[in-house]
Amino acid sequence: ACELQSCLNKNTYTPEKCEKHMRELYLCCDSMYKATQDKGESSACPMPSVVRRWLKNHPQ
Repeated sequence: ACELQSCLNKNTYTPEKCEKHMRELYLCCDSMYKATQDKGESSACPMPSVVRRWLKNHPQ
């Protein structure tokens, strides 16, 4: 999350340059949600449906 924040701060007008960091964060969030049947909580992770939709819309 810290690397993502730094990247977004450096690339204010081109957030697509931070997609690698977004993917890493969202994959981590997705793993947490899968392990907790969507009951896990983290201030760094959006809701499970948002994580899954982002991953679906941004295939590798």
